[in-house]
Amino acid sequence: MKDIRAVAFDCDGVMFDTIQANMAYYNHILEHFGRPAMTPEQLAYSHMHTADQAIANLFEDKKSIEAAQAYRKKMSYLPFLRFMDMEPYLKPLLARLRPRYKTAVATNRSDTMDRVITEHGLDGCFDLVVSALDVDHPKPHPEPLIKVMEHFKINHDQLMYIGDSTLDETAARAAGAVFVAYKNKSLSAEFYIQSLKDMEGILLV
Repeated sequence: MKDIRAVAFDCDGVMFDTIQANMAYYNHILEHFGRPAMTPEQLAYSHMHTADQAIANLFEDKKSIEAAQAYRKKMSYLPFLRFMDMEPYLKPLLARLRPRYKTAVATNRSDTMDRVITEHGLDGCFDLVVSALDVDHPKPHPEPLIKVMEHFKINHDQLMYIGDSTLDETAARAAGAVFVAYKNKSLSAEFYIQSLKDMEGILLV
């Protein structure tokens, strides 16, 4: 694709299979407060949304939410990294994309994102990382993708975004980016892939 100048990745569900990590993380918080483990619906919500939104969804009143947030913020995320499985072709793809394309992350992760990048040896692999801490409005709002476009000084149709959820689809559509659906054929997208290796046939031909 001749006009694409930057490729942005969602983190959870694209760069990593993190469903087990997220389940262990939030269930640990719930257990600390004597609450039952997440339901499938709560897990699905927590997997896509920011940590603040997930906690608000799991704890119903203001006092409980504040207590859970305080506990979460003093927790180490290190024990949960072992539950994260990196997409096998992520590093090789990044090496092949650069320097032809700028690379970015646009994620609803917040204060755990830096540790995820460092612990998995991804320091320096991305030109820009936009987390929920870097925007006023996380996905499904387009602000994270708009921030990527502004940083690289590119037009909306010069950004390709790889995501796996309805939040990613909605953000990409609102931002006008070219959307690639990862392992989710129910989404509306310009391209559908089952592995990051499939991106070679889209961008490196």
